[in-house]
Amino acid sequence: MAGYVLANASVATMTDGYGLEEDGALAVEDDLISWIGKRDELPHKYAKYRTENLEGRLITPALIDCHTHIVHGGDRAREFEMRLEGASYEAIARAGGGIVSTVSATREASEAALLDSALARVDHLIAEGVATIEIKSGYGLDIDTELRMLKTARAIAGMRDVRVRTSFLGAHAVPPEYKDRADAYIDEVCLPALEAAHAQGLADAVDGFCEGIAFSPDQIERVFKRARELGLPVKLHAEQLSDLGGAKLAARYGALSADHLEYLDAEGVAAMKAAGSVAVLLPGAFYTLREMQIPPIELFRDQGVGMAIATDCNPGSSPLTSLLLAMNMACTLFRMTPEEALAGATREAARALGLDDTGIIATGKKAELAIWDVAHPAELSYRIGYNPLYRRIVGDLS
Repeated sequence: MAGYVLANASVATMTDGYGLEEDGALAVEDDLISWIGKRDELPHKYAKYRTENLEGRLITPALIDCHTHIVHGGDRAREFEMRLEGASYEAIARAGGGIVSTVSATREASEAALLDSALARVDHLIAEGVATIEIKSGYGLDIDTELRMLKTARAIAGMRDVRVRTSFLGAHAVPPEYKDRADAYIDEVCLPALEAAHAQGLADAVDGFCEGIAFSPDQIERVFKRARELGLPVKLHAEQLSDLGGAKLAARYGALSADHLEYLDAEGVAAMKAAGSVAVLLPGAFYTLREMQIPPIELFRDQGVGMAIATDCNPGSSPLTSLLLAMNMACTLFRMTPEEALAGATREAARALGLDDTGIIATGKKAELAIWDVAHPAELSYRIGYNPLYRRIVGDLS
């Protein structure tokens, strides 16, 4: 039986708050956590296991980036300049920029080119202790390119030691060839692409963008109905720029998560609580777009709605490849606590992806761990532009 012990460490289990075990140790057998506790209470059965002395370092669950658009072509640096010159995100989108400009670049890119550019961004996340990444389609907006994006996302897991969860995001924007014909786009492209993605085993979940510049709740519901028929869970970009009731719609379909949520009202929060949906907060987009209205953090706390944190890595509104920085932003911009931020990048991020084998350190969970050169978990959110990762472990120690 393959196994090892990590000893002389602080262990943040994240099972309840930090769940901090000082002067702790944990044992791994066959890539699963088999014991956690005080170092001097380590059972005798582990005496012959390979032991690594971590000299007081901190162990946490490996980080999880539960909302990214990491597969895409091109960049939108010029739009960044335009926003600084006074143009709004919505105005740029309505003028043919925004998501649609990335669609053109993505359609022109080969699968190999998409993979190469995505891997560079993935490597930045892995270097910060990330072991699971959610990747969305949504920059193809035609059947072939949507499928190519999802195939690229699947290929990443074969090229790097990282778990990838894919989300079909065909309802991301209306492409130029369907201008003013959103319903026709849903019928002729989005739903057929969804069915093809499901048939080829390329989609783990179904997402959409419910907003005035994207799709109405009625249009999103058509996509969700088909997802339900196919047995796929749903999630939704909702209430980022206005309140259209997207989170309430997602909750009716038992959504894994609703994401962004700056304009979410109390009724929407209650609906998410009743459905068990996670609020995925994306401070990178809030920062980049210089938004002013923060998500209803106090309502989430009062209602007991889990809050996840993600990079929202995308070329337009959040060109961010640091989950540690996203955690810091969540604290400084949204006034979350460092404990909430770390939970948001581990336990709650796992819930947002429907994963029950990772996100916390507990017996029977996968040995997906991050070891940090810090004295206390709060340091992970406190520092800016600093990566204290000592080692990332996915399974064995090799």
